[in-house]
Amino acid sequence: MESRVIRIPSRVNNNVILRVIPGHFATTHSHINYYVDMTFLKSRKSESENAAKILAENYKNNTYIDTIVCMDGCEIIGAYLADELTQNGIRSLNTHNTMYIASPEIHTGGQLIFRDNMQAMIANKHVLLVVATATTGITVKRAVECIRYYGGIMEGAVALFSATDEVDGIRINSLFTPEDIPQYQTWHATECPMCAKKEKLDAIVNSYGYSRV
Repeated sequence: MESRVIRIPSRVNNNVILRVIPGHFATTHSHINYYVDMTFLKSRKSESENAAKILAENYKNNTYIDTIVCMDGCEIIGAYLADELTQNGIRSLNTHNTMYIASPEIHTGGQLIFRDNMQAMIANKHVLLVVATATTGITVKRAVECIRYYGGIMEGAVALFSATDEVDGIRINSLFTPEDIPQYQTWHATECPMCAKKEKLDAIVNSYGYSRV
């Protein structure tokens, strides 16, 4: 599959690259015709830092943020995002005048929770959510519900790639959208035209990677 990789530079900064692979892929919630590979954006220092700079533009100088909640292994981007926001004058309202980086735990049955020792980072804190992908918005919805359950105040959400603009009244600002990927499509598993044609899956995918089938 790696031989089919297409590199798509950001329209804002051509050092931020989205890597996609065309084919037939299954996610937890849908089937898609491109696998969106976040590996380097989440793991390579230069790309993570540049991605954070772009995402910070939506919030610097106008949004109080105490805590950045990271999903899908986005903690490196979250840390750079916190650094970028504090450098640009965003003041934290928490007593330590800093920003926390936190990730929920996935409990039995897929339930998101924050353990007791983490809850002080969420309760009554102004929270920015960071996710890798928001294809259907279900991951964002679950994360927002979790943050609000523990008393967090949602200030926004950012994604490396998002096919939706808003979830539960929360706007999602993203580095890349389906408009950046030629003929990107997503379907419910029961409505997938490639399945209807008996085309085999290339891989099962999520924001952490892919497994060939």
